[in-house]
Amino acid sequence: MSEIISLTIDDKQVEVEKGTTILEAARKANIDIPTLCFLKEINEIGDCRMCLVEVEGRRGFVTSCIQKAEEGMIVKTNTPSIIEARKMVLDLILSNHQRDCLTCVRNGNCELQKLAEEFGVTGIKYNGKVQSHEIDEKSASIVRNFNKCVLCRRCVATCKNVQGIGAIACINRGFESCISTVGEKSLADVNCVLCGQCIESCPVGALTEKDSTEEVWNALRNEDKYVVVQTAPAVRVALGEEFGMDIGTNVTGKMVTALKRLGFDKVFDTNTGADFTIMEEGTEFIERLNNGGVLPMITSCSPGWINYCEKNYPDQLAHLSSCKSPHMMFGAIIKSYFAEKNNIDPSKIYVVSVMPCVAKKYEITRDNMAGAGYPDVDAVITTRELARMIKQARIDFTSLEDETFDNPMGEATGAGAIFGTTGGVMEAALRTVAEVVTGEKLEKLDFNDVRGKEGIKKATIQLAGKEVKVAVASGLSNAKIIMDEVRAGTADYQFVEIMACPGGCVMGGGQPIHSSKERAIIDIRKKRADALYTADEKSTIRKSHENPILQKIYKEYIGEAGGHKAHELLHTTFNKQEKYKEM
Repeated sequence: MSEIISLTIDDKQVEVEKGTTILEAARKANIDIPTLCFLKEINEIGDCRMCLVEVEGRRGFVTSCIQKAEEGMIVKTNTPSIIEARKMVLDLILSNHQRDCLTCVRNGNCELQKLAEEFGVTGIKYNGKVQSHEIDEKSASIVRNFNKCVLCRRCVATCKNVQGIGAIACINRGFESCISTVGEKSLADVNCVLCGQCIESCPVGALTEKDSTEEVWNALRNEDKYVVVQTAPAVRVALGEEFGMDIGTNVTGKMVTALKRLGFDKVFDTNTGADFTIMEEGTEFIERLNNGGVLPMITSCSPGWINYCEKNYPDQLAHLSSCKSPHMMFGAIIKSYFAEKNNIDPSKIYVVSVMPCVAKKYEITRDNMAGAGYPDVDAVITTRELARMIKQARIDFTSLEDETFDNPMGEATGAGAIFGTTGGVMEAALRTVAEVVTGEKLEKLDFNDVRGKEGIKKATIQLAGKEVKVAVASGLSNAKIIMDEVRAGTADYQFVEIMACPGGCVMGGGQPIHSSKERAIIDIRKKRADALYTADEKSTIRKSHENPILQKIYKEYIGEAGGHKAHELLHTTFNKQEKYKEM
């Protein structure tokens, strides 16, 4: 049993487990201590000094995010001297910061801006030399602007400690210190996989997604374009957060209404694309399982994961499913089947994908992503970018009435919905594979062993007398554990799901950004994932192979799953990438 200690914070007695920091103890007592560099369990280094407090009997200030609470400790968090010290810290940070707040994408959602407002910082005392760095815009997905960096190192810790990549680090010393890459190259030329978790961890505008909204506005203005939009499952349970709604609120109907008001010709559901992915991936798995194919077969829906595998495990690419991700499959179907059925010239169709992921921006530029002879998808915008477009159009999102996706390409299943959370692809696949293999209806559709927040989950499934072992990993440091087993030949699984982002797409690099405090006290992943599981439970159809539009398209156009036409439209190839490209 843990030892409980008692301390006093701002005249309030607090009891916590021994080993708890002063910051955590204060939060337990609903006492707010400001932070900037702190990111719970990821970056606890005490560098920024915003969390300074006074401890009776000790000289100077104490950094509360790393100082452990002690029995009988008396702490003050808001004395005049502490407030003055924090203001000075802020002033020093701002003195070397590009202060173009009005035109910054993080305006209104910037932790530094919020602190400056709270502390009444209206001028800069310590104006001096300000560094000027070239903005890195070479990557297809991420823009890096060190002129806005506050050297909190949250991005560095996330990339190294959470994702196990280490594409960025703090280089040089003193005033010359900066966050950069090997050889100070672009993110496009180093071992960055474009997962975007660095963006989610950045408290300011130093790391952002490459904005594609102007491209989409231009397409919507072009009368010669037939503009189709599709939305991923994780978007609908996060978009509302950009408009002040509770975390995890499912805003599908309002989102569809907003997209129609923006002027899209058709609004389709990427969940339908997910159903096609399950048909193709499930068929591929059965083929490998029954005919001595390369096992374990590993899912290929996450472009950040694909980047990682191509750069770090090029000798293991045969394990990857050849399936495209759902939105790429759906784009190919829109520009082939949908175009043909509606007598639309596919060259005039412009497909926009709204995704929770910044790596999808890169994905659409990959080779072999033009199943119908045209790019499967023309533009990707993130959840955040869609929110910006809605605000630019002056749409009052929270008051919108609910509308439904356009048919027939808007028909999807509950299985497609759970693609947005870790374990969801595996569970959706198992529902279909189990019924196809056994020829019997599943009585229980929920595979709870592959659900949950653990970074690696394992389960054993009985399929027609065969024992099938599966594994699910989210976050690339966990992917490494699985892939090292695969490479060593010790992986005791037949089917593996890997997602680049911890928690899956609900926590993608293009989702709404929350402050470090919110991330510490709210289980954002669970709230968003629970909303997807609820959508699945409420669905009339919960198995991909029972989707009527999917059945119709296979019958009328594609033929059999895994067949020649299916491979033409819905499958791709993977190739070794160099970790570090020459300049």
